[in-house]
Amino acid sequence: MNTTLRRALGAAAVTALAVPALAACGGSDEAKETDGGKTVTLVSHESFVVSPDVLKEFTAQTGYKVKTLKSGDAGRAVNQAILSKSHPQGDVFFGVDNTLLSRALDNGIFAPYEAKGLDRVAKEFRADDPEHRVTPVDSGDICVNYDRAYFTDHKLAPPKTFDDLVKPEYKGLLVTENAATSSPGLAFQLATVGKYGDDGWQDYWKKLKDNGVEVVDGWEQAYNDRFSGSAAGRKAKGDRPLVVSYASSPPAEVQGMKQPPKSADEAPTGVATGTCFRQTEYAGLLKGAKNAEGGKALLDFLLSKRFQEDVPLSMYVKPVVTDAKLPELFTKFGATVDAPQTLAPEKIAKNRDQWVKAWSSIVLK
Repeated sequence: MNTTLRRALGAAAVTALAVPALAACGGSDEAKETDGGKTVTLVSHESFVVSPDVLKEFTAQTGYKVKTLKSGDAGRAVNQAILSKSHPQGDVFFGVDNTLLSRALDNGIFAPYEAKGLDRVAKEFRADDPEHRVTPVDSGDICVNYDRAYFTDHKLAPPKTFDDLVKPEYKGLLVTENAATSSPGLAFQLATVGKYGDDGWQDYWKKLKDNGVEVVDGWEQAYNDRFSGSAAGRKAKGDRPLVVSYASSPPAEVQGMKQPPKSADEAPTGVATGTCFRQTEYAGLLKGAKNAEGGKALLDFLLSKRFQEDVPLSMYVKPVVTDAKLPELFTKFGATVDAPQTLAPEKIAKNRDQWVKAWSSIVLK
């Protein structure tokens, strides 16, 4: 989360932890210049979270401290990295996913590096890039989430599929992210391309617009402000019981509860598993990085079992290495998606910009 889940990713309880977690292991630009190159700067999207103890372990192993710079939603973060490629903001970029990967590679923001531990990554998550300019770090499914309480109170069955979302009974209930600015928003649009094909997805979005879909800039606004089912949304009186988020968002809601439910069916939120798109997030060494050796060490660490097993309950996405175990909270309350929509990377690369332009003309005008 895309995500994921940039993800990015997770609910209000996780967002609240992000600032202290990163502040504890950060540093200033001045420190970077005076500490003998012992600071590694990680540039990422707004939903990057990692446990402080995990980064302390990286420092203990390598001597490098990690400073984190966040640049908004994943789409904006990638665009910023492209705009600043002649003077990169950091050493490593984390958070480019398979929907945006070709844009980053075509603009040459990454330097080749084959991270140690890549042989432990499941083949389905590895990028088709012989130069090894990016390293897979996590995976998740972008799906419509629903507020169980709303549908129970209104005696209405929650939607299960894309076709359901355009039915009259769900009019005015869905909020999604802007496909032009948000990684989850783009993934959801691509999911409709995968479902309805080149000839049908635009008609689908016309129907979705007529059915009252709301579009906001990014995941944080959609999930925490507009979605009625999130802990933050309930406090902010969000009034949309359907939101584009992650199949692993329900565990984030459960983790923040004083009395956790006994089963997934009793969790505050659920997942429409027939509306999903499979997303993989990557990290890469930024070309021109001031601390390339530190950046390489950090990429190696991102594939370590220690970091990979921290990923599920920090960013609510799945690890990509085969020897990492998922926590019980994640397996018990996260939705299993058996048949997510996918698109070939080369098809995304060839059509993404024109698809987004067409989507914007349909939905935003």
